Amino acid sequence: MSQDLEQYADVIDQLKPMVNEPEFNQVLLQLAGDVPKEKRFLIKMEVKRLAKPCLRTIDLRGNVSGKCREYIHEGRTHYMDDVAVEVFEEQIRIFKAYTFGVYEAVQNTENNFRVIQEKLHSQNLQEQQQGTSKKSSVVLEQFKVPTVNLLDYRQRNTERMNFAVAVELIDKYDQSTRGLSVDISLEGLQVKLTKDTHFKKDDVLEVFFRGLEDEFAMDKAKGIAYKLVKISYKNDVVYLALQRDMNKPNAAFDKFLESFIHGNKRRYKVNMNNTIEAITSKICEQYFSPRSPTLPVFLSEKEGVFTARFAMINEVNRETISYWQDETDTLRLSFLLTQPRLTALLNRSHGSREIFVYSFTHLQDEKVYFYSASYDELMKKDVLKNVFFGFGSKKASWRVFKLTLTDMYPEQAHTPLSIPDSVGNKVKQQNTPPAARLMAKINNLSYVAHVTDVTSVIGQQTYNDVKFNRSNLTHLRIFGHPRNRAPSTIELCRFKYEEQRLETRYRLRSQIQLQLPDDDTVHNGISEDISIHGLGLRIELNKEYHGELEGAVKVAFPRLQEKTNTFDVMNLTYEVVYHNVDKNILHLKAMPGDEGKSARTFFEELIKKNKKNLEADDGDEPIPGMGQALRCINARNATSISFLLSKDGVRYTPKACMTGKQDTRMLSLVSFLAKEREVNLEFLFRDRKLDVPFMQSGIKQVKLENMPIREELFVSFDASKKDPRFAILPRFSDKFEDDSKRKSFITEAITRGQFIAIHVMVTTTGKPDLSMLQTEINYVSMYAVHRARELEKQLWSIAACAHLVDVTDEVLIRYGFDIETITANKQEQKPVRLVN
Repeated sequence: MSQDLEQYADVIDQLKPMVNEPEFNQVLLQLAGDVPKEKRFLIKMEVKRLAKPCLRTIDLRGNVSGKCREYIHEGRTHYMDDVAVEVFEEQIRIFKAYTFGVYEAVQNTENNFRVIQEKLHSQNLQEQQQGTSKKSSVVLEQFKVPTVNLLDYRQRNTERMNFAVAVELIDKYDQSTRGLSVDISLEGLQVKLTKDTHFKKDDVLEVFFRGLEDEFAMDKAKGIAYKLVKISYKNDVVYLALQRDMNKPNAAFDKFLESFIHGNKRRYKVNMNNTIEAITSKICEQYFSPRSPTLPVFLSEKEGVFTARFAMINEVNRETISYWQDETDTLRLSFLLTQPRLTALLNRSHGSREIFVYSFTHLQDEKVYFYSASYDELMKKDVLKNVFFGFGSKKASWRVFKLTLTDMYPEQAHTPLSIPDSVGNKVKQQNTPPAARLMAKINNLSYVAHVTDVTSVIGQQTYNDVKFNRSNLTHLRIFGHPRNRAPSTIELCRFKYEEQRLETRYRLRSQIQLQLPDDDTVHNGISEDISIHGLGLRIELNKEYHGELEGAVKVAFPRLQEKTNTFDVMNLTYEVVYHNVDKNILHLKAMPGDEGKSARTFFEELIKKNKKNLEADDGDEPIPGMGQALRCINARNATSISFLLSKDGVRYTPKACMTGKQDTRMLSLVSFLAKEREVNLEFLFRDRKLDVPFMQSGIKQVKLENMPIREELFVSFDASKKDPRFAILPRFSDKFEDDSKRKSFITEAITRGQFIAIHVMVTTTGKPDLSMLQTEINYVSMYAVHRARELEKQLWSIAACAHLVDVTDEVLIRYGFDIETITANKQEQKPVRLVN
C-alpha cells in the first residue's frame, strides 16, 4: 500500500468484503464521503487491486520468527508459520478467494523480520528528530506495565469466533452505518467503525450481515435485533459490543449461526481474548499468593461480635503466626484482632479501614506475655504512648503490624474457567461451583482481616529515642493480654502449590547466656527467633553488648540443655552481624565450617522434630477444596500493590502489576501519567545506575540467602508537575544520614504536595501449579499454538515478586507529626493519566 493511502487503511479494510458486491460504490461513499474525490478514487482502485486473483506461492522460511510448515490451499503449497496461517485464513474469508490482498497481508505480519526492521528504522528516525535516544526511551518504557485484577476475568457462555464480514447497522430513526464485524457468538457481536458513532448505549439496532447474504437467505427488509452494551475507542477506531435482543428472536438465524460457528471455528479461530486474559490473571495469582507477606484472617460477624475462623499461611506470612504463638504453641492471634479494634475498623469508611498496631512480648518463668496497642489506644494519654514506644522498642520482639479490614463474599470462592461448558465435559466439571458442604463452612464469613508485618529496623531505632520515666512502666499493664482467657480457635489452611522453600524463621523464646571471647562476663537474655538450619538467631540482652560487629560470641541455652543429652548447647559459636543503637538486640549468624557445625546441627534437628507444631499438616484437607476457596477469596480482596519481575539479560524488570483494594494513595502514585490499565514503576528503579540498586541487588540477595528482604522508601509526590522525574522524588530510608534528615525530607514533601512511605518487600517465586492453568492453555493451543507458547514462556520467566505496602501514617507517627498533619496528608491528589 502506498504511503498516500496508509491513513485510509481502516476504510480499505471495511471495503474489502464489499469489493464484489453491487452496493460497493454506495458503501464507499458512506465510509469515505468526507475524503476528497481524487483520494476516494485511489482508495477504490487499491481495493480492486487487492481483490485480484493471485498465483504466487508464499514461502516465509527464514523470513519470520515462527516455525514454518507446509500449508496446502487449492492445490498450491505454501510455507507459513502459525501467525501467517491465522492471517491467511482470515483474509481468505474476507476476499472469498486467494488474492493479492491475502498475499500482501501474510507478507506483513508483525513477526516478519522485514517488518520488524522497518519499524525499528522508523523508530530511530523519529527519535532522532525528537532529539531522544532509542536506548533511553526503551529503558523508561520497560517500567510501564499493565495492571491485573487477580482472578477478575470474563467467563463466556458460548464460544466467540473471529469473524470479519461487512455489516450494516440501522437504528430506530432508520439512520444507517456501515462497518466490519470483528467477532461473533450465538449471543453477541463486535463491530468496528472508522467514524465516530451517533449510537448510544442500550440502543436497539437492526444488523444486516451484508457479507453473509450469499450463504444465508437473509431478509433484506428486516435485520437481526441487537442491543448496544458498550462503546470503546482504540487508535481512532470505534468498537461496538452488541448483544442479541432476546425480545426479538430469530430461530432460523440462530440455527444457521450455530452451525456456521461449529463448522468454521477451527478455520477462522475462536476469539480467545478473555481466555488469555484469564490465564494472565491466574499466572499473576500463582506467583502472588504463595509468597505474599500479608496474613489473611477470615472473620464471621454476628450482632457486632467478630470471630476469626480461618487463616491462610504461606512461606512468608507464617512468621506472623509463629510470632503470636506462646510457649505451648497456642495461637494468640486474637490478642491482635481484638473486638474494639475490629469494630473501630468496621465503623470507618471503606477506603480507610486500616490501623497500625504495635506489640512486644515479655518472657517470665518460661511463659510468654503479649503486649499490643494501636495508635488510637496510645493517644489517650501521652504517658502511655511514650512508655510503650520507649520500652517496647528496646525489645527484640518489637513489631509493627498493619491491620486492614475488607468485605468479602462467599461466592468469590468460585473461580470457573473462562471457557463455556459446551467445550467439553472436563471443562463443565471444572466450572462446577464448590460443594455444598464447603460453602456451608464459609457462608457465614463476611470480612477478611489482613495482617502485615511492616516492622522497620530504622523505625525501631527511632522509637528507641522516645524518652519515658521507668516509674511509669506499671501503665503497660493495660496493654497486656491476660493469659487465662481461652483464645478462639483459628483453623490454619495452607496455600497449595509447588514450593521453592524460602529460609524460614521460627519462634524460639528461651533463656540464653552470651559470653565474649577472653571475657568471663555473662550477658543474660532471651532468644526471639531462629532460622531453619540454625543459620540465624535473634536475641535480646538484659544489658548492653560491649563487643564488636562481626565479632565471635558463645551462646548457651541452659533451658534447652535440660531437654537434650545428644547435643552440647552451652557453647554454640555465633558471629554478630547486627546490633541496635542500645546494643541490647543482636542478630547472630552461625559460624561457617566446623566452628558453627554444632549450632547448625542442633537447631536443624530441633526444627525438624517440632515442625508439626509450626505449620499446618500438608496432607488431605478436612474439607476438600477449602484451601483453594479461601485462596481465591483472598486474591480477589488483596489490599496492597504487588508486581512481578522477570530476568532480562542481567537485569530484572517488572512485567505485571496487581492492584489492591483500599490502596488509593499508592494507586494514584503508580498511575501518575500512565495510561488506563497501566502503571509506571520507574520511580522504584530510580537508583538503577548506582553500584548497588535495591531491586537488582535485592533479588540476588534473596536468591543467595533464601530470605525475603525489606526496605522503606520515602517519596515526595507533587502531581502538579507534568514530568514524573520531578513530580516523584524517591529516596530509600537507609540513605539518609540521620532522623533529622528524614524528618526534613518528610516536611518538605508535605509542603510541596504529599508524602508517601512504602514498605517494599522482595521475595523470589516458587514453581506455579500448572493444574490450575493447563485446561485453558490447552484450549488456546487448539486455535493459536504460538499464543499458548508465549503464555507458557511468560509463565516460566517470572523470577521475583515485590510487595508495596503503604506505611505513610506509621512513619508520620514515628517522626512525631500531629494528627492534623497526618489527616491533611491523606488528601488524595487527583490521579493524572495519559490518554490512550
